[in-house]
Amino acid sequence: MRTKNFAYHLLALFVIAATLLAACGGGAAEVPATEAPAEAPAAEVDWSTVASAADGGGMDALIAAAQAEGTLNVIALPEDWCNYGEMITTFSNKYGITVNSITPDAGSADEIQAIIDNKENPGPQSPDVIDVGPAFGPLAKEQGLLAPYKVETWDTLDGVKDDGGYFYTDYNGVMVFEVNLDVVTDVPQDWADLLDPKYKGQVALAGDPRASNQAAQTVYAAALANGGSLDDIQPGLDFFKQLNESGNLLPLIANTGTIGKGETPITFQWNYLALANNDSFAGNPPLEIVYPSSVNWGGFYLQGVSAYAPQPAAARLWQEFLYSDEGQLIWMKGYCAPARLADMLERGVVPEDLAAKMPDPAILASSVVPSGDQLSAARELIKNEWDNVVGLDIK
Repeated sequence: MRTKNFAYHLLALFVIAATLLAACGGGAAEVPATEAPAEAPAAEVDWSTVASAADGGGMDALIAAAQAEGTLNVIALPEDWCNYGEMITTFSNKYGITVNSITPDAGSADEIQAIIDNKENPGPQSPDVIDVGPAFGPLAKEQGLLAPYKVETWDTLDGVKDDGGYFYTDYNGVMVFEVNLDVVTDVPQDWADLLDPKYKGQVALAGDPRASNQAAQTVYAAALANGGSLDDIQPGLDFFKQLNESGNLLPLIANTGTIGKGETPITFQWNYLALANNDSFAGNPPLEIVYPSSVNWGGFYLQGVSAYAPQPAAARLWQEFLYSDEGQLIWMKGYCAPARLADMLERGVVPEDLAAKMPDPAILASSVVPSGDQLSAARELIKNEWDNVVGLDIK
């Protein structure tokens, strides 16, 4: 596996953006109509063993095999997360493949468990692909749950990439507070502010930190804001213990509905999700998106193909689509900074309006991003100690 510094690289690519933006002002890539089935490959190919499209006879062969399978099983992909609703619809229309969305609100741990539970059951509950937090990619590989696959655009992917192609960065973001202004009049600007009694019953996580990558990374970010470090997450658990004991922390998992209704007025959220909510709410309710003043916490997610995928060709075609220019632009519409952003900016294929949706370079430059090993260690500590230290069941 090789890693590139998240903050440094994304700052660099936004410098590229600044110089090339004028040349990038064309419209977004036009989504083609459903493609006719390609000719079937001349020889039978076991796509579960294929590590690249070329190894299986090329893209035409992959498309034909995926269309013959006819279905793709995805998991933990809410439609409003990184614009996955459009991603799924476009893929389905383009290739004539039905996409079966399993448990959209599942966490990363649930995705791994779904592969394990369905090893011998290649049915609709068995995911073909996963989109997980960075601690879960290496874990899934270690457990033999992922198949190696490198997309055609592999060399232009930035971020974390397993050398063998078992997992790879898909998109990046920054942790924020998403605040419903209909409920909260004095908006918190930093982590310590959240302990104020005026926020009683108003603070919520966007997942169960024992299973959700986003929620676990929220605890990790709180550690750095409260005297901890990338190797000392205990202050994060202690902070959430204080939040719970003060009555400020809600036992409810926040989502778009609870935020809109004011049930979770202050939510820890990835910036791309908060910005997408702000668009969809259109001022009803009004939101304020706060980048905490003490620490900017950067995060990314990983893609992988299940070693037990019921539709192995469709799984690989999905990866090719995600990492094509077309798929990367769809992620950008959802405010997610995709792995191939630098390459696309350099080639001048990012429309100006989508480039403007990417995070502020100054925020990215100051973002803290832990290594995969640090995230794995933090995940284990949170999973094992949340109940003992915090003692609140988030559900």
